Amino acid sequence: MKTSIVVKLTPQQDRELRLLVRRQKAPYREVVRAQLILLLAKGESFCATSRKVGLARRLIYKWANRFLEEGIAGLKDRPRSGRPARFSPDRDDVSNEAGL
Repeated sequence: MKTSIVVKLTPQQDRELRLLVRRQKAPYREVVRAQLILLLAKGESFCATSRKVGLARRLIYKWANRFLEEGIAGLKDRPRSGRPARFSPDRDDVSNEAGL
C-alpha cells in the first residue's frame, strides 16, 4: 500500500534523532519513535517499519504525521489527564521512605 507521507530529514534532525537513539537514559518510547522516523527517512515502508520497531502500522502513521507537523518535539508524550503525580519523578528519597 502506497502512502503520500514522505519523511525527509534535515542534517540537524538526522543528527538529533541518532543521538536520541544512542542516549543511555532516554525514555524508551522516544527512542522507538526516533528509530521509526529514521527508518522511514531511509526509505523503509510503513509495514517494514512496523515490523522492525514492534508497533502497529496505525501508530507508525500517527508518529510520522506528528513528526511532520511538530518536528522532533512531536515525538514526546503529551500531558495526560488525571490526578497529578504524588511525588516528582526525580525524587530519590521516595524509595527511602518506603524502606526499600
